[in-house]
Amino acid sequence: MKKGKKLYEGKAKIIYASPEKNLVIQHFKDDATAYNNQKKDTIEGKGILNNRISENILSSLKDIGIENHLIKRLNMREQLIDLVDIVPIEFVIRNIVTGSLTKRLGIEDGTVLKKPLIEFCYKNDDLGDPLIAREHIFAFGWASVLELDWITKQCYRINDFLQGMFKSIGIKLVDFKLEFGKRKSDGKIILADEISPDTCRLWDANTEKKLDKDRFRKDLGNVVEAYQEVARRLGILHEQSNIRPIKFTKPTAVKIKKK
Repeated sequence: MKKGKKLYEGKAKIIYASPEKNLVIQHFKDDATAYNNQKKDTIEGKGILNNRISENILSSLKDIGIENHLIKRLNMREQLIDLVDIVPIEFVIRNIVTGSLTKRLGIEDGTVLKKPLIEFCYKNDDLGDPLIAREHIFAFGWASVLELDWITKQCYRINDFLQGMFKSIGIKLVDFKLEFGKRKSDGKIILADEISPDTCRLWDANTEKKLDKDRFRKDLGNVVEAYQEVARRLGILHEQSNIRPIKFTKPTAVKIKKK
């Protein structure tokens, strides 16, 4: 499918116009970022793996009735997706305490939550995607009460499914980020954006080895190898003869000035 003009470029993906009305082409880049874009690098092969992993997960969610933006995968790096107006909220679903939650509340890293916790963040890179309350969402008209309640229920349902799916392949779903948008064709709210090791924290169930973007954030190395392991366990890697082990050069750490 022929790509049209570039409509938007984010940290990990580029959106292009497509020949079909209300559909766009999503291109997965090899760029890696962390700490609100303060740390950057290019990791060869990451975009290919995220494309395939996200396609696999979104297709599985469609099979259980979770509508999402995926129409089909076009090639190694691109998907045809529904054009949506993104709800400017990132929904963070947490099953195990780690990352910013540990820092904010002083709770021991690795603490298993009695029930999943959903946090809301205002989607704005310049502001660092700040944590917000339900009242902010209603006050600024980012979603109605009914819309937010429906999205929250979808988050719990998606979490239940993904936890079971990852558990079956020996992976703990620690936490992950979801985004939703209003489909241009009919205005219906659907799941949008990718679900991949870029947007999930995934730990090996036995060793708790990190299999996600924390390997880049924390300079642990072997980022692509970790993503490949997730793809292998999902049964994807053997289907892609063009995805082969890539020697990963550890990125140069970027010092972040403390404010």
